[in-house]
Amino acid sequence: MSFLELRGVDKSYVSRGNSLAVLREINLEIEEGEFVAIVGYSGAGKTTLISMIAGLIHPDRGTILLRGQKIMEPGPDRGVVFQNYSLLPWMTVEQNVRIAVDQVFPDWTVEKRKGQTDHYIEMVRLTPAKHKKPAELSGGMKQRVAVARALAMEPQVLLMDEPLGALDALTRATLQDRIDEIWRETRKTVVLITNDVDEAILLADRVIPLSAGPGATLGPSFRIDIPRPRNRKEINHEPSFKRIRKDIIDYLLASGKAKREGRTKPHVSAAGGGGMDGNVTDQSRTIAPPNRRGEEETWRPFTPSKCEAIEPATAEIES
Repeated sequence: MSFLELRGVDKSYVSRGNSLAVLREINLEIEEGEFVAIVGYSGAGKTTLISMIAGLIHPDRGTILLRGQKIMEPGPDRGVVFQNYSLLPWMTVEQNVRIAVDQVFPDWTVEKRKGQTDHYIEMVRLTPAKHKKPAELSGGMKQRVAVARALAMEPQVLLMDEPLGALDALTRATLQDRIDEIWRETRKTVVLITNDVDEAILLADRVIPLSAGPGATLGPSFRIDIPRPRNRKEINHEPSFKRIRKDIIDYLLASGKAKREGRTKPHVSAAGGGGMDGNVTDQSRTIAPPNRRGEEETWRPFTPSKCEAIEPATAEIES
């Protein structure tokens, strides 16, 4: 049995008397210590998916298991890092982390809880700012506090919901490197939600695209075998990076086109392509949208990597 498993998970929301299918037939297996990134369009249901794993909302159908136990509610075995930081503004950095430690480890001595707090503040390199309040911190520093707070609870799984989405490019790159360092140090099981394909490939062991919504489902699993630590400049010249990046973007583009045309699955090709495994779906090896002549497009340099910037038509599936 897998460490974290989703079996046949569906989720819908009701608005004005109408039911909208957000996610359908989600099947996913994650091993202990694995770093998995789920990448997809804005509004496709990524946050809904991670909220179900966190126990914040319940699926309409299917089961979510952690170590074989059904997830029914939030718990300290799952630490969550949100995009909006979720810090208490009247508390200092130290207090924002300490409140989580006190809640999860009430039987520890005061000294041990303080040591736990200080350890994780140091891990995210915020010791000099430990007595500052959120209003005195930059966006990147606030997000590091959120990461420290989640890790200080010593969760079995770290859930990260687009944690770097609101940051500028330079700060985002710095925190990507720090997240990679922390993962290599702790080997926590991580589920990262992102709309940035490059970020997913840089950080994860596996990348799984989520198709366009409504009724989004997981696509093929792309295993990232690029050695760590990964240098963002060097991997741009890796043939495997280019190939995986192309295949993921092609899948996302094809899923968006399929939704607009009323099809449930993107066009797929039987041609060979590296990097995929069959643990998530039975999609064929290489996935690419057809061009106007019905032929597969060849790869060309592609600058945007965030899913909301892939093509103008994506606005049609955003919510």
